[in-house]
Amino acid sequence: MLSAKEQLEIIKRGVVDLYQEDELLKKLENSIETNTPLRVKAGFDPTSPDLHLGHTVIFNKMKQLQDLGHDIYFLIGDFTASIGDPTGRNETRPPLTQEQIEVNTKTYTEQAFKILDKSKTKIVFNGEWMNKLTSHEMIQLASKYPVARMLERDDFKKRFREGRSIAIHEFLYPLVQAYDSVMIEADIELGGTDQLFNLLLGRTLQKDFKKKRQIAITMPILEGLDAKNIDGVLTGKKMSKSLNNYVGITDEPNDMFGKLLSITDELMWKYYQLLSSKSTNEINDLKKQCDEGLNPKLVKIAFAKEMVERFHSKEAADNAEIHFEQLFKKKDIPDELEVFEVEIEEDKIWLPKLMTQIGFSKSNGEANRLIKQNAVSIDSKKVTNNRSEFAKGSKFVLKVGKRRIGEIIIK
Repeated sequence: MLSAKEQLEIIKRGVVDLYQEDELLKKLENSIETNTPLRVKAGFDPTSPDLHLGHTVIFNKMKQLQDLGHDIYFLIGDFTASIGDPTGRNETRPPLTQEQIEVNTKTYTEQAFKILDKSKTKIVFNGEWMNKLTSHEMIQLASKYPVARMLERDDFKKRFREGRSIAIHEFLYPLVQAYDSVMIEADIELGGTDQLFNLLLGRTLQKDFKKKRQIAITMPILEGLDAKNIDGVLTGKKMSKSLNNYVGITDEPNDMFGKLLSITDELMWKYYQLLSSKSTNEINDLKKQCDEGLNPKLVKIAFAKEMVERFHSKEAADNAEIHFEQLFKKKDIPDELEVFEVEIEEDKIWLPKLMTQIGFSKSNGEANRLIKQNAVSIDSKKVTNNRSEFAKGSKFVLKVGKRRIGEIIIK
């Protein structure tokens, strides 16, 4: 077993907030002395059926703690999902139906166990205790925290200042999440940086209920595939399916591999830190090798293979690499492609119109002639149909002639 200080260093990797480090060290020391694993809570509202790599940042931290011998409580917020999480919202989030909750819960757990050890993970539902509370008990819970303090939350503060509606039930959400920590008797709670208020409220409520206070640990929000280094700062919006800058953990192996090969070198290191199973020393060694002349593309390929293997298989990862080699490197397509994000008002865009819009042809007529001359290819396949259309969400490599080439993202 690792010492408390050694465990602490592993736990701190990639962490943004840690309240409080000295308390966590004491908990780890006591855990070793009494041979009692810590209770680690991470809650997820099943708000959508699919997960992407951004969601797995917390799963990876859960797996680290699981490998250190601690108990993981994977909390499904079936009750809180029926309230609607207000975090980061400018308006009230619509609650989910029970049918939506059940469908999404099944998908969440299936996808989460691609990372977590199912046999060592305790799945709990906060509906187990919240549905048993009487109206009187719920009002007592609501009395535990003043409105003035609740309005200190960034999202509530912003909405209140702008005169936007805040429903009374939204104030209950952080309290219910905090009460979950009381019921689980959590030693540690994990969440994104946008959950810090709720995690700290859990510490407050545990103290009020005469329980030992949990350690609050937040992980960063993962930037999407289109994040870039601007003036030395990695800049980009968070990974999101609606922004089409995501890697879904159920994506096909070739798609997953190709998407990860499209990221910048700076973003690659961020992904390594938060998503890879490699140790900090191994990652630092790779950085050193790149500084000494190793092509970062090789390191990026290794990372893409690691992700495909994690969510599919080693065979799928090997085949994805071969597919990439055949599709790109043997077709005179450069490693770094210019990315064209094309926003469309209709559901689809006609290929000649797309070519003209991004400057690959001077007019729709010229685009038609180029297609007829077999000078246009999509993902290295010649285009013969000038009526080809592409829907929102499409992503492909478009090549016109020998010099005009780019990665197209339809939004």
